[in-house]
Amino acid sequence: MGRAAIEVGQRLRSDRVVAALNRLAARRGPPQYLFVDNGAEFSGQLLDLWAYHHKARIDFSRPGKPTDNCHIETFNGLFREECLNLHWFETLEETKAIVEDWRRDYNESRPHSTLNDLSPAEFLRRTGLPDPGRVEPMPKTNLRNGPENPSDSDGCDMVT
Repeated sequence: MGRAAIEVGQRLRSDRVVAALNRLAARRGPPQYLFVDNGAEFSGQLLDLWAYHHKARIDFSRPGKPTDNCHIETFNGLFREECLNLHWFETLEETKAIVEDWRRDYNESRPHSTLNDLSPAEFLRRTGLPDPGRVEPMPKTNLRNGPENPSDSDGCDMVT
């Protein structure tokens, strides 16, 4: 589905992740799940405390298994190809503006084949589905705040 935020900066630390989550939670309510990799910005106590306070579960992908979060990896590749690789950024402010324009186009204008060629925004309007930040997905693997149910499958059924 659409991407709620793309955080731009020279470094991404856990305090910036939590600040971005606070901004999103104020607008949309906190998510029920956070799907993350094992980067330092996601594996510290600060994010654990935020998730506990907001009753969100953190689902870490298994190290060396990018297929655990294949939809995120697919999105990251598309974002790099269509936005980051096309520009020579000179300032952080310019980067933020270009990235936000791309994110809005991705969410509001661009048809997605997985959504019957509707944009994520139009899909939500037409279906009347709740905000994706509030949809409870099926539990995946390696939930830190709940029972583990690891999957040995390396398959990916979702393409963004």
